[in-house]
Amino acid sequence: MKKILAVVLSLLLALVSVSAMADMTGKQVALMTPYLGSVTTNQMVEFMKAELEAKGAVVTVINTNNDFAELASQVENVASGGQTDAIVLVSADPSQIANQLQDAFDAGIPVFGCDSGFIEGMQVNATSDNYQMGSLIVKYLFEDLMGGKGTVIALTHRPHPGVVKRCEAFDDLIKEYPDITLITEQHVPAEQPINDAQSIVENLLLANAEKDSVTAIWAAWDEPAIGATQALKEAGRDEVIVTGVDGNQQAVALVAEGGNLKATVAQNFEGMGTIVVEEMEKLFAGEEIEKGEQYAPATLITLENVADFMD
Repeated sequence: MKKILAVVLSLLLALVSVSAMADMTGKQVALMTPYLGSVTTNQMVEFMKAELEAKGAVVTVINTNNDFAELASQVENVASGGQTDAIVLVSADPSQIANQLQDAFDAGIPVFGCDSGFIEGMQVNATSDNYQMGSLIVKYLFEDLMGGKGTVIALTHRPHPGVVKRCEAFDDLIKEYPDITLITEQHVPAEQPINDAQSIVENLLLANAEKDSVTAIWAAWDEPAIGATQALKEAGRDEVIVTGVDGNQQAVALVAEGGNLKATVAQNFEGMGTIVVEEMEKLFAGEEIEKGEQYAPATLITLENVADFMD
């Protein structure tokens, strides 16, 4: 009798599991971002698209090419269209399109974030703990690489919610190092961050032409770090230290070379995408989910451990 009950229970659990999976079949999901040109944003979008489609969802990718006004308009269109079952906002600050997202909330469309911010009404934002990640790389730069003294240039992009948190960590920590001087903070546009950062750093090197006049360049994400590294290499300024954040493969390869780029932080972008897909699947299966921020773990990459992160 016990064996029969065990078999019945197993079959019931299997049916429940299949039913939960079936809840994704035919669901219309819109992945929306202004930054599909970014390596890491594209990585998250492609990963989630593949995972959702494997579970039976119908996925539409909407990219607005760095245009937040267009993103707001597209969210408005999706919210009023009556055909979308869920929205995933990828690498975008929801507070900038709060009115349009409210239309989605009012229409009963669940909104998830992936490496975005979180506002009331959303389900989950899967991201890294960007302040902790910023603190990790800043401390490593200031203490281990700079020895607590010298000059630093900051390359930032404060419209991005994750980058803002990293910048806040930089702002807070530099106050603790009186022997480290910030030369300048430069905003790097998101459209062509490698090229733009290279041009910015080339101009800054002209203004700081003396060797050792610049100790380090702190980049809030990897693309500007790559651009800065290219500018330094062409200028023969091998004494300048560069750090980034994200752990994209081009940055990881540069760390492995042992040149200017000394460290980055590997974000777990597939981990973020997995959180979004799993939480959405729970929601569609009728389960309660815990709303708010959920973090995927990040890891410091240096020359000592870089081999573990290379494809």
